[in-house]
Amino acid sequence: MIYAFDTYYYDDYANTICIAFEDWTSEKETEIFSEKTEITSDYESGAFYKRELPCILSLLNKIELKEGDIIIVDGYVTLDDDGKIGLGGYLYDALEQKYPIIGIAKNGFTTPDSQRRAIYRGESKTPLFLTVKGSDVDKMKLNIEKMYGSYRIPTLLKKLDQLTRE
Repeated sequence: MIYAFDTYYYDDYANTICIAFEDWTSEKETEIFSEKTEITSDYESGAFYKRELPCILSLLNKIELKEGDIIIVDGYVTLDDDGKIGLGGYLYDALEQKYPIIGIAKNGFTTPDSQRRAIYRGESKTPLFLTVKGSDVDKMKLNIEKMYGSYRIPTLLKKLDQLTRE
């Protein structure tokens, strides 16, 4: 199963959603998980994970992960070639490096990262940015490229973003 997570922040709580789907080409989700949590820390530039990681880990308590499952986060897994990690890297470590973590970011990051890939989908001239821990980044690039939907952002990931804002 593939589990994609995103969180949206309101004034006094965070809304975290997870869409589960069976295959990279799935048109529809298998299940949706959601949780509203109290915001435990303010936004801190360069430390986004401190705010979002507790939300994802809390929602993961409702999900029984199995061997072979993959997790997608909205953001970066790795940030540079010097070993600096983003939200996905912290999640990978929190899950004891048992599950591949795929980071799909909408905005570029300036530091060089030989494991970062730009993905152009549909007719968009603006890429998505892919980083990975626990799997081959080039294999995952092909998987993200074939996700359902003809636009820059795959259909299920667009739906995920919309659900966090409801």
